[in-house]
Amino acid sequence: MTEDRFRPFETHLDENQALSTLRAATAGADDGELFLERRRSEALVLDDGRIKTASYDASEGFGLRAVKGEVAGYAHSTHITESALVRAAETARLAVGDGGGTLADSPIGTNRHLYTDADPIAGATFTVKVDTLREIDAFARGLDPRVIQVSATIAASLQEVEILRPDGLRLRDIRPMARLNVSVIVEQNGRRESGGAGGGGRYGLDGLIARSSWEATAREALRIALVNLDAVPAPAGVMDVVLGAGWPGVLLHEAVGHGLEGDFNRKQTSAFAGLMGQLVAAKGVTVLDDGTIPDRRGSITFDDEGTPSARNVLIEDGILVGYMQDRQNARLMGVAATGNGRRESFAHTPMPRMTNTYMMGGDADPASIVASLKDGIYAVGFGGGQVDITNGKFVFSCTEAYRVQNGKIGAPVKGATLIGDGPTAMRHIRALGNDMALDPGIGNCGKAGQWVPVGVGQPTLMIGGLTVGGSAT
Repeated sequence: MTEDRFRPFETHLDENQALSTLRAATAGADDGELFLERRRSEALVLDDGRIKTASYDASEGFGLRAVKGEVAGYAHSTHITESALVRAAETARLAVGDGGGTLADSPIGTNRHLYTDADPIAGATFTVKVDTLREIDAFARGLDPRVIQVSATIAASLQEVEILRPDGLRLRDIRPMARLNVSVIVEQNGRRESGGAGGGGRYGLDGLIARSSWEATAREALRIALVNLDAVPAPAGVMDVVLGAGWPGVLLHEAVGHGLEGDFNRKQTSAFAGLMGQLVAAKGVTVLDDGTIPDRRGSITFDDEGTPSARNVLIEDGILVGYMQDRQNARLMGVAATGNGRRESFAHTPMPRMTNTYMMGGDADPASIVASLKDGIYAVGFGGGQVDITNGKFVFSCTEAYRVQNGKIGAPVKGATLIGDGPTAMRHIRALGNDMALDPGIGNCGKAGQWVPVGVGQPTLMIGGLTVGGSAT
């Protein structure tokens, strides 16, 4: 490779000296590491016929951590220098105190390669990206005279990571990311509605900015907007709900996934705390978190502590069998780390986080699941939601949903919200389709002020007795 690469132990630090400083910081500790990172990102946004934003950002720095029991000392700096590292070590060392800990073994390395090393930012010239956005704008407007506004975004980033552990293990990962999004606003008889579509993953921009790809994205955004243009007020009440495959798995991610992160269960603040080995979902329901799927947005070769990512089964045939763990929490719970220790950047400490979280498919035909719905909602698109981890209660807004009566899909509905709690919803799953799909690559997950890219997925499924909030009288 001829590209400029992040090699901090060649350009910034002496590796032996850095290792000596790290060992001094973690002497008597249970764990710790030096995490070094360089990140470059670019985003171009076209809105209402003009390039509204063209941004480029570059940052680099390190974080040094020393862990003792439930306490972690952490210090970070944007200056990768010996002096900054020594100061950080002195700060992190405060958490270790008089020591007494036994340093945990480093994770076993991996030669697995889940995504390209190529820089997606350099995959197309700036001019090509601008021209593509303008072509998207013209194409979307030409699809339907009711289109009055188009927004399109091309974004790419490259995160380069090095991890040095106290035993001298050194790990390196290059993590690309690319994404394209299109949204449109349509107007008819004074009524305006919007629709959006997009996707991406850990690969270059070539596929996303190919005409065949962005045309399909623009058509999908328009389709959703036109569906909403014909939508009627959503009904309200307790009813059965069918969720579509793919992106609707965001409800699983929020209402169930966070509750299966180990730290919440160790602290007894999750609705699933203390339920290991018990039936927590309907029979047939299997939920996994899998960071090993090639090219996916939530995938990582190894996590931000150096543990290789894994295909972790969380719920198997309705029974809770596992939590997602980072190294500190796993040690405190007496279990193995699962490759879920993630952080937003060098300026943040790792914690248990999801990667690609999804529900396995069943054997039911998706059309038959909808046909079995007597009176309810068929929801295939979701926007924002809120979840209380302590009890799993959630509120999610639907961006595309339909009224179903006697098995027939009727008019689209507007303003539908789904209200319930994760544990109850999981137990009330009545049917699982054979069409499990992952989302198109649009997920971001927030926890404790940190954001990381994730994936979600599920088959078409029916949940009995959800509360639907709507405005129909």
